[in-house]
Amino acid sequence: MSSREQEQFLNVLDRDEAERRFHAILDLSPLEAELVPVGQSWQRVLAEDVVAPIDVPMFDRSNVDGFAVHAEDTFGASETQPRRLTRCPWTVVMGQPPTRSLSAQMAAAISTGGMLPRGANAVVMVEDTWSDGDNIILKRPVSPGANVSFAGSDIGRGETVLRRGELLGARDTGILAALGLGEVRVVRRPKVALISTGDELTSPGRPLPLGHVYDSNLTMLADAVREAGGEPLALGIVPDEADSLADAVHRAVESADVVLLSGGTSKGPGDISYRVVASLGPPGIVAHGIALKPGKPLCLAAVSRPNRRTIPIAVLPGFPTSAIFTFHDFIAPIIRRLAGHREAARRTVSARVPNRINSERGRTEYLLVSLLDSAEASEAASTTAEPPPRASRWLAFPLRQGSGSVTAFSRADGFIVIPRQREYLEAKESVDVYLLDATVQPVDLVVIGSHCPGLDFLLGRLRDEGFASKFLAVGSTAGLEAARRGECDLAGIHLLDPVSDRYNSPFVTEGLRLISGYQRAQGLVFRRGDRRFEGQSLSEALAAALADPDCVMANRNRGSGTRILIDRLLAGARPPGYWNEMRSHHAVAAAVAQNRADWGIAIHPVAEALGLGFISVRAEQYDFVVPAPRWDRPAVAAFRRLLADPTIRARLNQLGFTCE
Repeated sequence: MSSREQEQFLNVLDRDEAERRFHAILDLSPLEAELVPVGQSWQRVLAEDVVAPIDVPMFDRSNVDGFAVHAEDTFGASETQPRRLTRCPWTVVMGQPPTRSLSAQMAAAISTGGMLPRGANAVVMVEDTWSDGDNIILKRPVSPGANVSFAGSDIGRGETVLRRGELLGARDTGILAALGLGEVRVVRRPKVALISTGDELTSPGRPLPLGHVYDSNLTMLADAVREAGGEPLALGIVPDEADSLADAVHRAVESADVVLLSGGTSKGPGDISYRVVASLGPPGIVAHGIALKPGKPLCLAAVSRPNRRTIPIAVLPGFPTSAIFTFHDFIAPIIRRLAGHREAARRTVSARVPNRINSERGRTEYLLVSLLDSAEASEAASTTAEPPPRASRWLAFPLRQGSGSVTAFSRADGFIVIPRQREYLEAKESVDVYLLDATVQPVDLVVIGSHCPGLDFLLGRLRDEGFASKFLAVGSTAGLEAARRGECDLAGIHLLDPVSDRYNSPFVTEGLRLISGYQRAQGLVFRRGDRRFEGQSLSEALAAALADPDCVMANRNRGSGTRILIDRLLAGARPPGYWNEMRSHHAVAAAVAQNRADWGIAIHPVAEALGLGFISVRAEQYDFVVPAPRWDRPAVAAFRRLLADPTIRARLNQLGFTCE
């Protein structure tokens, strides 16, 4: 038997061993970043965090056609005892900021999207009113904030709205556009050179000679490359001739990040592809023949080039079924990793709703939800022989942020359908969640609670370690309750116990564990140069604010740790703006910076970022509560390691926090 004939015997490797050898010689971290127009960023992977340069909305705006009012002036209104307000001689002009303030007992006509005048904190819908000369008659009351989207209530300036490593869908590009961004940094798509080999191949669209077959692999693999996040470079069909194939492969290596050949893997007399690849140089062929069906003849190799990454090369079997199978098993994961992609999710999942969800009979409701992993599933899996049912694993949290929100779509994993004959879904009821796209999947770490820029930093570093996270800003109190119910992995809290005057630890009940975080400086923020606050002590500044009826406050939402501190400081006082509740420190600072409010309570790093004055109130402890069964989950353990890392703690100190 000749040496050439002996070459037809393959050294078959186990599938996992072949993959291990292949990956060991490659750098599979995402490729470098490139700047692309937002209009071309769909289905690209973010290379860096996107921090909001503006507030969304940028001003307090009306959600309905009606009248801007002081909500307090409407209290007690009813069909039988309507309230009468004086109609302003002026109206809010769309696209222009109001030049006048709204006085008490007055109502200003305003259209949907119009900017609220100073002093107004709610809008009455026009259908709930009627005119009587110069007066407006109200037949029902409104609460503060009713029919209003406050500036920064959706996105606060300086807030991390999208994180590096995320795949941009239509809802994400909508956020980028809403922020006014023209360009965005994304991971460069890997260029994948495709070569079909064989004297018997003919390109589609041409007459087919006898004994030939149409080359379907080139088209199929090009589309598969696109699906995996790569950019195909189709180099066409090359005949079974060594010099021609060597020339094509050399051109491919110089122009691409990955090189794929189709055909020429079985070591037959005309199969020269593997010989050309072997001649390229080290590292060379690492596997030729793998225990797969189909796909046994697969050849995996790589070649080094100066000042470039090692280039993976694969010679795929010529049969279409074998070619596509081996592509998806061995090559698509490499392309996805180079492009920064994660694995795709299923189109539907079963889940439970955590609480009762009310709906309106007579209308089919499509409700956006965020999928969170249930701690109960982890406990069930460890104590029962049978795996828990799918419906017991996932919780579907409704995202009711209104039709004007651009973040609800971004944070949603899918939607549920409530039939028109249903008035509600029971707590813990099973539902089908329709995923928004194939790339959405439940994440590694779910965080619910109070927002903090330091947390943004930590979650970004966690993403660098390969852990995807999801954060729902609901305030410290709601976050703590979610942790007690086992609905999250972490809850960021800063809750002050009025009895012990200690933060957080008094609230850690049975079944919870505490991760010590860092300290934040809470303080009164104001525009520099404001004589009511500049150079004053805290007590003097508060006294000045409470004594001035024109001094407007930007308050925080009920249930937040900051709101508890604010109410303690005010000791029952209700200054102007008290009912204007902001959901984040960013929103408070933005309201003050834009002269929509004069003061509020926020943390020092946010105030500093917006150039605001700051009067310290106290240092508060921002910690993380963990349901005990989740303490050793990989993502939680990684988060704990991050917080203990001296380098990370030093960086938190640089960001304006204090790590003891």
